[in-house]
Amino acid sequence: MKEPDESRFLSASNEPSCIACPVAAVLSPANLRAAFGWLSGWFDHLGDIIPPLLLRIILAYEFGEAGWEKLQGENWFADLTFPFPFSLLPPEANWLLATGFELLGAAALVAGLATRFFSLVLAVITLVAIAAVHWPSEWATFSDLLEGYAITDQGHGNYKLPLLYLAMLAPLLFGGAGRLSLDHWLAARMRKEDCCQPQTTVSGCKAGTCLENSD
Repeated sequence: MKEPDESRFLSASNEPSCIACPVAAVLSPANLRAAFGWLSGWFDHLGDIIPPLLLRIILAYEFGEAGWEKLQGENWFADLTFPFPFSLLPPEANWLLATGFELLGAAALVAGLATRFFSLVLAVITLVAIAAVHWPSEWATFSDLLEGYAITDQGHGNYKLPLLYLAMLAPLLFGGAGRLSLDHWLAARMRKEDCCQPQTTVSGCKAGTCLENSD
C-alpha cells in the first residue's frame, strides 16, 4: 500500500492565512489614491455650489432681519455720527438707504442676483455701522482696540459681528454667487448668445453656432 505524501499536507498546513488579504487589497496605496482623488473631485464639484449658497442664506437672514427691524421701528440715526460722505446726508436719508439696501440685498442674496453689487453695498453699510456704532469711542493702545472684538459692548465697542459679516461677504464679492444662482444662469445664457455671433471671439465658442432654442 502506498504511503501518503506527508510533505504535501505539511506545506498546505503551513500556508499563511489570507483572511486580511481583501482588506489589504482595498487599502492599497493605489486604491487609496483613487479614493482620495474621487473625494477631492466630488468636493471640488460642490465647492462652487454649497459654500456660496450657505453664505448667501446666512447673510440674507442677518441683513434682512436688520432691515425689517428698521422698517418696523423708529429712526435712531439722529444720535449717530456718520463718516464722510454719509455725514452730509440727513438721518432720514441714511435710514432709508440702510433699510432699503438691507431688504433688497437680502432678497438678491437669496436669489443670487447681482451678488457682487449687493455684496459691495452691504459691505459699505457694514463698514459705516462699524465706524458709527460698533467702533470703540476711545482707545489708546492696540490692546484697548482688541477689547472691542466682542459681541456685546462692555464699554470698548463691539465690532466682532460686523467684522465677521465682512469676512463672509468677501468670498461673494470676489468669487460670485456660485453655480446655484441667477447670476450663473444669466452668465451662461449670455455666453450662449455671444456664441451665436458669426465672428465671435469668445473663448470656447465655435463661430456661427447659435442657440437651438432662441426662447
